[in-house]
Amino acid sequence: MIEAVSETRTDVLVLGGGIAAHRAALAAREAGASTTMVWRGHGASPYVIGFNAPLSQMASGDTPQIYFDDMTKGGCGLNDRRLVSLLAHNASSAYSDLRAMGVSFASDGDRTLQRHLSGNSHARSVYVPQGTGRALLQALSRRTRELGVVLRGGMTVIGLACENGSVFGALLWRPHTEELIFVHAATVVIAMGGIGRLYAGSTYPIDVAGDGAALAYEAGATLIDMEFVQFEPVVTIWPQECAGMEMPTAMLGDGAQLRNVTGERFMQRYNPPHGERLIEKASMALCIQREIDEGRGLPEGGVWFDATMLDQEKLESYVSHCARLRAAGVDPAVQPVIVAPAAHSTMGGILIDECGWTGVPGLYAAGEAAASVHGASRIAGNGCSDTLVLGAIAGHHAALAVPSRRHMAQPLNREALLAPLMRWNSDAARNTTELKLAIQNTLACHAGIWRDATGLRTGLAKIHLVEKCLGDMRASTIAGALDLMQIERMARSARMILTAALTRTESRGAHQRTDYPQTDADWLRHLSFQQARDNGAATPFDTPIH
Repeated sequence: MIEAVSETRTDVLVLGGGIAAHRAALAAREAGASTTMVWRGHGASPYVIGFNAPLSQMASGDTPQIYFDDMTKGGCGLNDRRLVSLLAHNASSAYSDLRAMGVSFASDGDRTLQRHLSGNSHARSVYVPQGTGRALLQALSRRTRELGVVLRGGMTVIGLACENGSVFGALLWRPHTEELIFVHAATVVIAMGGIGRLYAGSTYPIDVAGDGAALAYEAGATLIDMEFVQFEPVVTIWPQECAGMEMPTAMLGDGAQLRNVTGERFMQRYNPPHGERLIEKASMALCIQREIDEGRGLPEGGVWFDATMLDQEKLESYVSHCARLRAAGVDPAVQPVIVAPAAHSTMGGILIDECGWTGVPGLYAAGEAAASVHGASRIAGNGCSDTLVLGAIAGHHAALAVPSRRHMAQPLNREALLAPLMRWNSDAARNTTELKLAIQNTLACHAGIWRDATGLRTGLAKIHLVEKCLGDMRASTIAGALDLMQIERMARSARMILTAALTRTESRGAHQRTDYPQTDADWLRHLSFQQARDNGAATPFDTPIH
């Protein structure tokens, strides 16, 4: 199956192709380290519609402290205050850096336009009308090339190289070939996104399936908050041609309304007097789901998202959404669309400190692969702010660590590096699609927007069956072996989500137990998993709040 492994070297290796990875690679290169960036895809970054920055504009009244308070309130107190402070005080600088790179944010003369997103007390989301995520990626990609970052797109990460508890690089595979490449690196930054594709019906692209957290866990890092999976509240289910498209909560901040089958603006009942505004996304998703569950949803399984009352200028500023809806035959100026909650982002992932360090020598993490800045629920617009600010911090500190680690470089241990891949090798071959679907459907059914002990235990039993079936499967190609490795990682992550959700006997943020509906002050702590301690059993342990 494997004939040869080629080798190359770099100071800092960044794994990922989204905004967090680009920002980490830039920061590492600017700090003087040779830097290589490797990715399979760009994750959810191209679909970003804006990011939060508390700009000190005339009459805005916004400040980093207010932004800090919004984050900790939205996160139900479970946020790492060190990371929250970094994000609150550096988001505006991240915005300025992007402007200097040529990103044309929406403005009115000298004043930057900002939208009011759910969970924020102020209008603080900056945006590019034609598509924020793509504009940011274009600017960041252009800058990485200018600075000489080595770019390796279309690559799959097989695993990290670990010696004596330290990370020294990663093994890569170029799909549709027999080519394996080992990149020796003094430090590695994981910025590979969250776990979106672990759930059926997720809004996330196929390349976001928890690989980053899995790689870190296998290298000895700690994973925390795995039970907190946020459901995007307003995902389009009609028109069918736009199914899966997130409607911007910024539209609700601009005055759009949610209505049930009777035409009632039901958010006024749940969140008076603000209605759709000044409520974080996890709470809004629960309100919408309750309307559906109690029979006040539409036959299609959702509620109306009505933007017909917006003035034309505001509506048309959502360029891509209006274009997609009109191409599907629905004009949002005259016709509401139908939306429902769908699995979206995760608050859980790799435990990091204020330097982006994972606690494993040589290993850093950023973006949605990392955890604890958002607590139990992420306020809208903060996903991109996180990638920009903490991505830069992780890349910078990964570069600072290079001089002290260069002399520790390890020779390639080919046998140890290939062992995880080779253990799946034989002449047998089976279809793995059913196992992936079983994992996705199990989480959607038993660890969805509502959970209870019976369902969570049932989910764990189903995952055990998947793992049992997987144990008997082998593959004769690199692609087949990697497919089995991914299913193993998906199943392990699913088990962690279910185990943590069963253990946390309260409701908080994006984790809602119907059998424990109250928030319990005794549960103001993290649940964590670590391979050395768990021995593969996904047993959670308490971790202090910082």
